Amino acid sequence: MRQAGTYSGLLSGGISGRTGPHSLPLARIKKIMKKSGEDVKMISGEAPIVFSKACELFIEELTLRSWMVTLQSKRRTLHKDDITAAVIATDIFDFLVQMVSDSGSRGPAPAEMET
Repeated sequence: MRQAGTYSGLLSGGISGRTGPHSLPLARIKKIMKKSGEDVKMISGEAPIVFSKACELFIEELTLRSWMVTLQSKRRTLHKDDITAAVIATDIFDFLVQMVSDSGSRGPAPAEMET
């Protein structure tokens, strides 16, 4: 079986070295999970770890897609508009379209954007 490398973050203790192998604070994730519904009372120790990894992968994917938009614009600085363009261009991020849209506080519905 392949072992994690020194620079993978799994053995080196994450970014700061204090958070363990997770870049995101597990206590904060657990707190958000508990606030998600009245039915959520107890959370196993593994659940925040899985959510932490899922959040890291989500952030990485959105950042890479946004960076590709930045490079296509021949720039080296990532802007909010790059994130918006990446969200609009990617089907799996449809749930974020209203959040990142510029028009109005709520933004147009996804059906309005297809023309």
